[in-house]
Amino acid sequence: MSESAIQEVIRQQVGENPIILYMKGTPEQPMCGFSQRAAQALAACGREFAYVDVLQDDEVREGVKAFGDWPTIPQLYIDGELTGGSDIIMEMFDTGELQRLIDGAGGGEGTSG
Repeated sequence: MSESAIQEVIRQQVGENPIILYMKGTPEQPMCGFSQRAAQALAACGREFAYVDVLQDDEVREGVKAFGDWPTIPQLYIDGELTGGSDIIMEMFDTGELQRLIDGAGGGEGTSG
């Protein structure tokens, strides 16, 4: 697949999912500690989220780094915006900011509270 086609796939994934995590592995079986912490923080916020296991496709793995101009995985997108990687996700989780973003994602449907 061409780089522009990969970018279009990622753009579509980010656009169709209010909350999407690009990670190594799955939330149930993360393949690195950073992805594990990010997925656990999202799960603790109480909303379903989409994820993409970048280990399944090297083109997506490299393409998402270019897409968000962010060099590492995991990467969290909320409402089409790159929120950040593992350290930022954990910092936002600790301050409650992640919960607020998650609650408002996609117009706020499906919030718990």
